[in-house]
Amino acid sequence: MPKVKFIPQNREVEVEAGTTLLNAADAAGLYIEGDCAGKGTCGKCRVKMIKGGDAEPTAAEKKHLSKKELLGGWVLACQRKIEKDSIVEVPIQKDAHSRKITLAGGIEKLEAEPVIKKTHVKLDRPSVKDQTADLERLLGALGKEDLTVKPRELNALPKMLREHKFSVTATISGNRIISFEPDDTSDQMYGVAFDIGTTTIVGSLLDLKTASVIAVSATTNPQNIYGADVISRITHANQGKEQLQQLQNKVIEAANDIIKDLLKKTKIARDRIYEIVAVGNTTMSHLFMGIDPTYLAPAPFVPVYSRALDVEAAEIGLKINPAGRVTFLPNIAGYVGSDTLGVILATKMDQRSDNCAAIDIGTNGELVLKTRDTLMACSTAAGPAFEGAQIRQGMRAAAGAIEAVAYKDNDIKVTTIDNVPACGICGSGLIDAAAALLQAGLIEPSGRFFNFEENPEKVSDHFKNRLRRGKTGIEFVLVPAAESDIGEDIVLTQNDVRELQLAKGAIYAGLMILIKEAGIQEKDLDQILLAGAFGNYVSRESALTIGLLPQLPIDKIKAVGNAAGDGARVALASKSERDRAVKLPHQVKHMELSTRLDFQEFFIEAISFPKI
Repeated sequence: MPKVKFIPQNREVEVEAGTTLLNAADAAGLYIEGDCAGKGTCGKCRVKMIKGGDAEPTAAEKKHLSKKELLGGWVLACQRKIEKDSIVEVPIQKDAHSRKITLAGGIEKLEAEPVIKKTHVKLDRPSVKDQTADLERLLGALGKEDLTVKPRELNALPKMLREHKFSVTATISGNRIISFEPDDTSDQMYGVAFDIGTTTIVGSLLDLKTASVIAVSATTNPQNIYGADVISRITHANQGKEQLQQLQNKVIEAANDIIKDLLKKTKIARDRIYEIVAVGNTTMSHLFMGIDPTYLAPAPFVPVYSRALDVEAAEIGLKINPAGRVTFLPNIAGYVGSDTLGVILATKMDQRSDNCAAIDIGTNGELVLKTRDTLMACSTAAGPAFEGAQIRQGMRAAAGAIEAVAYKDNDIKVTTIDNVPACGICGSGLIDAAAALLQAGLIEPSGRFFNFEENPEKVSDHFKNRLRRGKTGIEFVLVPAAESDIGEDIVLTQNDVRELQLAKGAIYAGLMILIKEAGIQEKDLDQILLAGAFGNYVSRESALTIGLLPQLPIDKIKAVGNAAGDGARVALASKSERDRAVKLPHQVKHMELSTRLDFQEFFIEAISFPKI
């Protein structure tokens, strides 16, 4: 079998002949950017063949790579098959997970009311006169005769008692003892809250006795190899048990990597983590639990379950205390998951008496509206444009991504994450770019680029060399090749603008449906909450300029950080809040947009940009 060496990561893997480079990289534990699940349509999985790349370019490679790139050894990882020993250079992309991490713990103080209880007892030694069984002796000391314990945990008890002078700590979850520990460990009680995003997974380590967040870690969701959106992943899972297992393995491995990092940061013992609470969209919750989500894709979009699910950590391979409890909070509907419930829980939207909307924009778009009379939610098919997918040089929020664009002094200025040379554009930069070009008059309200060829005299000297006709129509050069990190111009294309219009139109139309159903008007909204990393970093001014949000005073728009993750933390820290989370779905009215004819009307109206 041929060997593939990846540099500069210095990873080597042996694969079957005919394996794609994308799958070989996956086997080597490397993440390569790609949005199309290996179909060759996005053109983003670019790598450089140093050795073994003498095969003829595929049609997809000819489409997405320039002649210069092809001659330089650049290929698409999803298209190139390994037939002999090869050396491959994979560009290093540093995901800006620090953004996700800094947004964690947005709630100033969590309420400590742990579900897990730990009790230390010092038992009397058995004797000929007192032959009480070890477990019964312990339960008597605890004063809880009705507690149960599984043989796996019970097996460790006899030796532990005798080696530690009958000093033991029992960890109790519900009516069950889940572990025995020697001596007094009652002050060591931890849990992890997970936000399982389609794009990024975030984990927070909590001290359950104080409800304090003591460490946070994040990683890219490796299921991305099977597609950037949930439909692609559902399609992969639908192929069979093996494919479903692949998807579950990916997300569990990523969660375990986060747990490992949290333990490394804090020096906490793995078996002292007794609980995990997770949120995510409905598809992610199914895949996390290894449950087939096939029937979520076609109408009527029915999930296998919506209630909260509890399993033992060992049952799904999570590396904490083997008997630790893993709870995935309940979903609201097929495309409105526990991540949306987490937003409601963390922001206490259900307890508000004013008119408040929450928008969580990520790979999927979920909206919630609370009025005095109702609490409603919906999901819009916004697509992953806000995460950089379907955008010519779109990328996630990582070092080098254009994150801000401004029209100032009759010029277009860009800012990148970490202030390093640009290598692409992320969601916040995309919205800014459209807003700036609208302000400059280079994009019309219809979304069409200004036709500089018909009216060259109306184009400012600043833009004459930046507004041009490309392969797919008019485009604007945001960063010239000489200043970029990839050796080519970074541009905003006409298709990029159209993708943005579709995404923002879907979000706006979904909100209009909720507003209409509630019997209020846009002007009646007292506040809009923007949740998630995207909502936190997007410019409110630009969002208003392109018509992503209703035209409200800017002080009515508030970023609330990773509210979905905050919801998981709240539910992990407090039994009362977790009980509240279980009841919340019954209070939320789900609006299915696919059956609403007026959605199309709102959508078509919302596609255009507001007039400047």
